[in-house]
Amino acid sequence: MLYHLFTYLRETFNMPGVGVFYYITFRAAMAVILSLIISLVYGKRIIRFLHKKQIGETVRDLGLEGEKQKKGTPTMGGIIIISAIIIPTFLFARVENVYIILMLISTIWLGLIGFLDDYIKVFKKNKEGLSGRFKLIGQAGLGIIIGLTMYYNDNVYITRDTTGNTPAIYSKDDIVIKEGIVRNDERGNARTYAHVKSQVTTIPFAKNHELSYSKMASWFGDDYLKYTTPLIYVIFVTFIIAAVSNGANITDGLDGLATGTSAIIGICLALFAYLSGNFFLAKYLNIMQIPNIDELSIFIGAFVGACIGFLWYNSYPAQVFMGDTGSLALGGIIASLAIIIRKELLIPIICGVFLVENLSVLIQVGYFKWTKRKHGEGRRIFLMSPLHHHYQKLGYHESKIAIRFWIIGIILAVLSIVTLKLQ
Repeated sequence: MLYHLFTYLRETFNMPGVGVFYYITFRAAMAVILSLIISLVYGKRIIRFLHKKQIGETVRDLGLEGEKQKKGTPTMGGIIIISAIIIPTFLFARVENVYIILMLISTIWLGLIGFLDDYIKVFKKNKEGLSGRFKLIGQAGLGIIIGLTMYYNDNVYITRDTTGNTPAIYSKDDIVIKEGIVRNDERGNARTYAHVKSQVTTIPFAKNHELSYSKMASWFGDDYLKYTTPLIYVIFVTFIIAAVSNGANITDGLDGLATGTSAIIGICLALFAYLSGNFFLAKYLNIMQIPNIDELSIFIGAFVGACIGFLWYNSYPAQVFMGDTGSLALGGIIASLAIIIRKELLIPIICGVFLVENLSVLIQVGYFKWTKRKHGEGRRIFLMSPLHHHYQKLGYHESKIAIRFWIIGIILAVLSIVTLKLQ
């Protein structure tokens, strides 16, 4: 919004200084600052409102240290995070950008699903909340929207080097949108490029580091590629969104754990978005160049600022919980960003904390059912799942567990960034 306003002021009145809004880095920095202000200043007011309306957390007796003190702590604080993301994005990003539109839809969509779940728990006094089946339907709906948009929208494309004999086509389902784009490389030599609509993703630690979804569908035969490729892509996208959003939801069991982990992941994804959107940096690093993707740096800046600002109140001892309103939205945002930036195959590394938390629950439940069927009584691998509760049972303080998980998240983020050069 402000981008277009200052563009108008510059072109119409030739106002000095307003050209700074053309720089992605400036607008991203402003988005971070504003999201911090919203989450820190107005977040406090929202917490008071939630406390006044007695919108508090109901705590189940799990035999964990300190859980009784959390009873009545305001929940549904994810409203703070969502507000601190949406407002700066509308102000500083170019909202007509297809990637910004997709991220706003993802934020609001899963935020509403989480809000409905929290509403049922708090106001309907139903501890189970929204049925898991309805959550999956909502996540699948978002997966279909993102998958079909990424596959069919004409504003979603990548840049290919077509200098010499290099073909613009990478796979059989590629469509060349524009050819003959001439740009100088880092040595000043003219090279030709093409904008190609291609549904490929990045393979970490691989020399040719690209995988086309059409190759996954090739066993159906060439005649069916145009039908099976989008289907496989949408199913894959839906699975990722459901897995990561549920992983963030499961991880949100200790003060500050999910919030801090999400902020770390967000910083990593912001770097990927900026590098992939910058023509010369992408060329230098030999990574996929995605035009207009760097605009996402503004959204991610607001996302990181919102997480850090919310962490001020959510760190131990928490003054507010994000609830499913926040946790489902955070996971969905991270998954959608990874898909849009075409780094979805890096999710097991980037979101390693979410993955381990998810697996600990699946392993615990699966092993319990298997041993009950085989031995007549259920047995456990962990003292309690998710994994962070296992360490609580071992006697670790929850703030120590959260900080150590953050450290692991930082290590995984660094490893993800290293993949830019390890090809």
